[in-house]
Amino acid sequence: MLAAFGGPQGILRAHSTALRDAGLPPATVHALRNPDTAIMRRTESWLAEPGHCAVTWDDDCYPPLLREIPDPPVVLFLRGDPGVASLPQLAVVGSRNATPGGSDIARRFAARLGQAGFCITSGLARGIDAAAHAGALSTGAPTVAVCGTGPDIVYPAAHRHLAASIKANGAILTEFPPGTGPRPAHFPRRNRLISGLAVGVLVVEAGERSGALITARLAANQGREVFAVPGSIRQPLTRGCHRLLRQGATLVEDPDDIVRELGSLLAHCAQAVEQNIPSRVDHKATPIEPAAKRLLQRMGWEPVSVDDLVRWTGLTTAELCSMLVTLELAGRVVSLTGSRFQRREEKAPI
Repeated sequence: MLAAFGGPQGILRAHSTALRDAGLPPATVHALRNPDTAIMRRTESWLAEPGHCAVTWDDDCYPPLLREIPDPPVVLFLRGDPGVASLPQLAVVGSRNATPGGSDIARRFAARLGQAGFCITSGLARGIDAAAHAGALSTGAPTVAVCGTGPDIVYPAAHRHLAASIKANGAILTEFPPGTGPRPAHFPRRNRLISGLAVGVLVVEAGERSGALITARLAANQGREVFAVPGSIRQPLTRGCHRLLRQGATLVEDPDDIVRELGSLLAHCAQAVEQNIPSRVDHKATPIEPAAKRLLQRMGWEPVSVDDLVRWTGLTTAELCSMLVTLELAGRVVSLTGSRFQRREEKAPI
């Protein structure tokens, strides 16, 4: 369509008959002629916020691996650093109801793989996803969260602080426009993006009906490597991993097993990124509002919890989190475990 009509504007200007003759189904032609103005206004408002962007299929910073899958999104809505989405990625997925041991494995693998040069990709869900993001953040490695909601909605809501840290140290992306809530069909659909962004997928704890198995199947269909961590035959959450192993997934017991398997590919991807991808966003260029400056002064220099800051400042949690994200993007605070933040030493006046 882009080639036939000379770009998006040409498609929008084309007559309905020409669109149908080019192969578009009637429902798509109708949608082009009758766009949802409420979604358009909401998206325009969201894009006006700092750190928000829409990356279209033909943008230079559209993730190159994602462009290769059979059904790449036409647009990605992204919060954070758009350059991170094109780094060599390793997806870590698994059960939402992970055991403490499984979460520890995911965290340890993500931390080591992040140190080895991978950007860690997952879905911001409870359990293995959250542990993988946390493991990457613990070593300062970039991490990408692929969401099944619009970019303005954090799901589950309990992960709002984790999402803020991911935005400050990586990116949150989705194909769903602002205002889109969590719907059951969205999460299997987003799984193709998790696998499509990555050079490989690691499954840590998955039951026989786990969504992580969907991601692994999609990864295999996309030509990605699939890895699985084995476990006890008595543990229901390892049965999905064992099924993958029987189907040909690579068994891994240590993060370095993956590094050895994908090391040469990592170097190749890193070279391609360095040559073709725009430089990462300068987070310190993020503007700081006067209210955020006052919050920074109120924080002092010791680690402080969000709850304490709410009590001290009288701000709502939403207002406070927004300011903390701005300060973190600007490099003025760092997020710690337990929903705590600490001020960084000033090197120049705000």
